[in-house]
Amino acid sequence: MQIQSHLYNQRNLGNGEAASLLHPVVLVALLVAIALILWRPRKFAIVSLILGVFLIPRGQVIVVEGAHFYIRLIIILVGFILVIRSRFAIAGGLNSIDWLFIVWALYRFVAEIVTNWPNGIMEEIAFCLQAYCGYFLLRYLIRNEEDIMRAVKALAITAAILGVCMMYEQISHTNPFGAILGGAPISPDVRNGTVRAQAAFGHEILAGCFGATLVPLYFWLWKVKERAFAVVGFVGSTLMVLASYSSTPVLAYVASILGLFLWPIRRYMRPVRWGLVAGVAGLAMVMKAPVWYIIGHINVIGGSGGWDRAFLLDTCARHFKDWWLIGTNQNGNWGYDMWDLSDQFVAEAETGGLVTLLCFVAIISLSYRRLGLMMRRVTPRKQWLFWSLGCVMLAHIVAFVGAAYWDQTEVWWFAFLAMICAATIPLSSPAVAQTAAAPAETKFPQFAKVASAWATPQAVPAPLPSPDTDTQRHWMLEQ
Repeated sequence: MQIQSHLYNQRNLGNGEAASLLHPVVLVALLVAIALILWRPRKFAIVSLILGVFLIPRGQVIVVEGAHFYIRLIIILVGFILVIRSRFAIAGGLNSIDWLFIVWALYRFVAEIVTNWPNGIMEEIAFCLQAYCGYFLLRYLIRNEEDIMRAVKALAITAAILGVCMMYEQISHTNPFGAILGGAPISPDVRNGTVRAQAAFGHEILAGCFGATLVPLYFWLWKVKERAFAVVGFVGSTLMVLASYSSTPVLAYVASILGLFLWPIRRYMRPVRWGLVAGVAGLAMVMKAPVWYIIGHINVIGGSGGWDRAFLLDTCARHFKDWWLIGTNQNGNWGYDMWDLSDQFVAEAETGGLVTLLCFVAIISLSYRRLGLMMRRVTPRKQWLFWSLGCVMLAHIVAFVGAAYWDQTEVWWFAFLAMICAATIPLSSPAVAQTAAAPAETKFPQFAKVASAWATPQAVPAPLPSPDTDTQRHWMLEQ
């Protein structure tokens, strides 16, 4: 089973099955997805992309001259044609998150090339293709709140399908994706006598984290009256977390719910954040071991690897001089199981060095900042979108402590960042922010109304581009 999992779950273009593995059903699904992406309106592309990426088993691959093109990557590359055809017309233009992402991916690519030369070239090419093409394709497809809602609905349906399949995997001890389509282990992993279902994903923890980090978005769907999708998605994600039988997804799920329960004190989050910092600092002063060893005492499910995660963080911190510049490929020699980068922050440090780690943390921090600024500009009803996205980020951070994304979950992370960029476009476009953002809450609405009438100019509709321009033709095609 472990050998089979290893063959099906490679990250790069250079390893995996010796020959192509493509089920006829997957081939038909791939052709349909390509047709919908290239020759139908943009709203069909995001749904096709999500269903194709998350419902096709990880190991389905086409081998060409030794290069392994996984179906997920093929769909992304085909979809990127839309971005090229539109001359990179992403919503709102490049913003600070986009630039940080570009630096993050580029430095990590160069660092791993230097560190692993002459090996690993194909793996880094695959990383760059998926990172740049996947991220900017999603930035192109997710442009506004309507696109976010469409993507979340597709993710809810996907989670429901995966949840049912993972529960079947739990009961029957057979992975339907591996047994029927191939490209995933037929017999799932078992821990303490309980099956850990993984469905079409590369690992059971990542499958559970995918479901857990979607939960806050279903509450947003409920608030905007899309309750059927909200219920279906919530049930599906809950089944995914339970069937994965892993502590990290459970903790991410709890973080999602906890974040939603903090809604009543949303105006007082600054004291909460500083309180957490003070609490961690206090623990660091009284604990005999480094503060991250708290993770070692968390054991939600029997046999949890909390202590392994804590030791991984500790080992990484003690070897700072070995990885700070361009990462390292010697971490496997630091101790038992130190080759396993089962922590996203450790993975960023050891694959790209301090620059990559700081860029990754900055993306998280800047995403929170943009969401917080937008919440101050809109009414409470509109705030639910930004608060839900913030709760998703909290769930991701908790998941990052126990897992490093490398399969379909990477695409979900890119899609999530694209949602944040689309939701906060007014911050990048002052004219849009001035005319589209609702007035902030105040204790004296009658005075705010008068002040708004004096301070806010009337919105003037922007003229359409000239009919003979490429922009106008692109606008007509999207309609």
